[in-house]
Amino acid sequence: MFFVYILKSIKDRNLYIGYTNDLRKRLKEHNLGLVRPTKSRKPLYFVYYEAYASKQDATKREHNLKLRAKALRQLKNRLEFSLET
Repeated sequence: MFFVYILKSIKDRNLYIGYTNDLRKRLKEHNLGLVRPTKSRKPLYFVYYEAYASKQDATKREHNLKLRAKALRQLKNRLEFSLET
């Protein structure tokens, strides 16, 4: 399984989008400062994830969420209350 995930920083309240095949390990890496884009934004926590059988599907979805404002906006509308906390 591959996962597209969204993390939220407790420090700056911004979101980070990524993909992985191991959610627990990846969150730990983010919070240990091993991931350059989130190193200064820790601690982080999951607000959302999606599962895919194919790595290609997961990377395509991650790409769409990162580069297409409409895709991310639609997801944010669905997660309105989850993103507030």
